[in-house]
This record gives sequence, structure tokens and C-alpha cells, in this order.
Amino acid sequence: QVQLQESGPGLVKPSQTLSLTCVVSGASITSNDYYWGWIRQTPGKGLEWMAAISYGGVPYYTPSLKVRTSISRDTSKNQFALMLRSVTPEDTAVYFCARGTSWFTGWDYWGQGTQVTVSS
Repeated sequence: QVQLQESGPGLVKPSQTLSLTCVVSGASITSNDYYWGWIRQTPGKGLEWMAAISYGGVPYYTPSLKVRTSISRDTSKNQFALMLRSVTPEDTAVYFCARGTSWFTGWDYWGQGTQVTVSS
């Protein structure tokens, strides 16, 4: 069974960089035809797709966050990560990692989510 587990700092100060990691078990992040992504949920905006990385290591970003976002992977640890720079209180959300069948949809396995609060 595919399992994903997010980890993050919980609390980040404004202007700092948020770093999140997703550890995957039960599947390889290099398996053909799957994408590994980050999605966040805020009370005001609902679910927002942020970024994804393909089985071949190609990154994809939502245009509104592209300037501040970086996605990467460590195939030796079977995990992938997200960095969000210059955070503001509007970045407060529950952050999920997930597996998808394309770079922006088809999310079939999700982590449980990690709450991140941006506050001074």
C-alpha cells in the first residue's frame, strides 16, 4: 500500500522559508507514469495545487507560486521536498503531499497533511 508522510516545522515566521518533506513508502518515486505533488488547503481558498515533480524528475509549478517555490527529490531516500520562500500569513494552511497520474490532477494517494502557521 502506498503511504505518504509529510513533515514540517509547524510554525514559520513571516519572510522566512518554509521547508517540507514527504517520505514515500510502498511505491518508488521513480516509477513510470506517476507524479508527486504538494497541495495545500486554506479556509479561504480551499485546495490549491502548488507543485509536482515527475517520475523523471521534471518539476511543475502553479504560476502564482512559481517565483517562491522549489520542488526537489532524493531518490536514495524515496522522498521529495518543497521549499516556499518569503512566506506571509496567507501561506498558513494544511500542506499535503500526494501521488498523481499527471502533474496537476489524478491524486490517488495522500498524506495526512501537516499544519503550517505563519506568524511572528
